[in-house]
Amino acid sequence: MKTETISILVVDDEEAFLQAIQDFLTQEGYKVEVAKDGVLAINVLQQRIFDLVLLDIKLPRVDGVEVLKFIHDHSFDTQVIMLTGVREPKIVVECMKLGANNFIEKPYTGDYLLAIIEDAMKHKRLSIENKVLKSELARHTFSGNIVGESKPMLELLNIAAKVAPTDSPVLIQGASGTGKELVANFLHKNSSRKDQQFVALNCSSIPENLLESELFGHEKGAFTDAHIMKQGIVEIANGGTLFLDEIGEISLLIQPKLLRFLQTGEFRRVGGNKNFKSDVRVISATNKNLHDEISTGHFREDLLYRINVITLSVPALRERPEDVPLLVDYFLKNRVRPHELKMIEPKALELLMKYDWPGNVRELENVIERASILCKENLICVEDIALPIGKRTGLFKETAAAPGGPQIGSAVSIHEIEKVHIAGVLKTVSWNKNTASQILGISLKTLYTKIQQYNLIKP
Repeated sequence: MKTETISILVVDDEEAFLQAIQDFLTQEGYKVEVAKDGVLAINVLQQRIFDLVLLDIKLPRVDGVEVLKFIHDHSFDTQVIMLTGVREPKIVVECMKLGANNFIEKPYTGDYLLAIIEDAMKHKRLSIENKVLKSELARHTFSGNIVGESKPMLELLNIAAKVAPTDSPVLIQGASGTGKELVANFLHKNSSRKDQQFVALNCSSIPENLLESELFGHEKGAFTDAHIMKQGIVEIANGGTLFLDEIGEISLLIQPKLLRFLQTGEFRRVGGNKNFKSDVRVISATNKNLHDEISTGHFREDLLYRINVITLSVPALRERPEDVPLLVDYFLKNRVRPHELKMIEPKALELLMKYDWPGNVRELENVIERASILCKENLICVEDIALPIGKRTGLFKETAAAPGGPQIGSAVSIHEIEKVHIAGVLKTVSWNKNTASQILGISLKTLYTKIQQYNLIKP
């Protein structure tokens, strides 16, 4: 039974179905009302607000898409799950544009319906929590490229918004591809230096013998090929913000000179003996554990204390899967350049949300770009999604961890391992046999033979 009263409106033209689902959901503790056509549904929706609407697409008088449009325009927090007998790509795209939370194909089990309803309510709760957090951040200027409404991201930005107006050094930690430079830009745009320059340097991309010159500049004749005097980025960034990405890659020879600059604001160009001063706010980033680097002698402890007055940690994408749909939508609208806007079907989106994204946001962007090129009818489906198989993905964890299931290297036949593996792949791709055969590297005919041989049944 539910510990909270969740109101559900079920809209379907089959009276027997309406009665059955009303009885079932009422027994589960939900407050349920029904409507047998689109007009009645809109009349009910005008009188009260529901947490969730289970909405059939094909309805008499006014169809489900029109009812969905009404909900989209008048009830922003109401979650909508579309009920359909046949999945039509064009209708799926239209409903998703209008905010449909998910699709259920008839027939379906009661447990499956309850799971979908719980996911929709979780999405609703997160949406409300995020609105509260976002209201606290409303007075701050956000970078248009930061995409995320998950609690970890909003908490990160909330702290960053408090830190931004200061001149304190900030260290941004996070794995590659999480968006550390976007956070650094956010700090700059919300600082008193926002009208000055933001200068970035990736310390891992510059050879060690040239990094000092990049940082502090050099005098004419300081070394071979130094035909003219060159300003370093600490001088160019004067008055603004200096972003040192992958600061953990700076060599021990240059670290003392960087530390002196951070302490005094003074520096010397390579080959020169004159001191210069520069006033910059330094923001650093790393994908390394700098405390481990200190213990191994690769990073100075006093330099770490100087750069991490404030430390911000950017969450990995696997820690905020609820942001995946937002990121996908952003990439489809801003990174992909199609003739027509591409959409993604719920099952494909679910697949993306289950993946653990070792390459983080950058990897997701690449997957979406590829899928948008390969998809048909402007709808990205499961078979358009290319994800690596093996230890880099979390898609098969449930199958691999099944109690009593055969493990690689254990005393079981190769046929048992093959059976479990094929079943796991089919489950992962929602029994899309074309996609499963491609992943398994076998023909579609062979896959059908294996399904029959191992008596595999779609749940």
